[in-house]
Amino acid sequence: RVLPQLARLREAGVGVAFDDFGTGQSSLTLLRRLPITTLKLDRSMIDPLPEASAGAVVRAACVLADALGLAVVAEGVETEAQAAAAEGLGCTHLQGYLLSRPLAADAAGALLSAPSARPS
Repeated sequence: RVLPQLARLREAGVGVAFDDFGTGQSSLTLLRRLPITTLKLDRSMIDPLPEASAGAVVRAACVLADALGLAVVAEGVETEAQAAAAEGLGCTHLQGYLLSRPLAADAAGALLSAPSARPS
């Protein structure tokens, strides 16, 4: 019942993310069948970075997502080392306390409209 609803959302131009990938019922076959735009890697995959064994798993997920044309969000990024490792392994987006704590809507708007503090 969910697949047709997700397909309608995608047809309407709404991006759909597979959240918490790498935990519980994550299925590689499901990635191919779901009409998603983004794969969000669970923080449990990001937390041990830049450890090599963790990097191997993140890289594999990123290669798979890239082959399927999906963006990849690294959830739970808390350190510069995690951010650098996640980006180097193929994550296209970062999410976590390193970038910002949760904000109210007006504060988030102000943050997003401010000039970037990080060099490009």
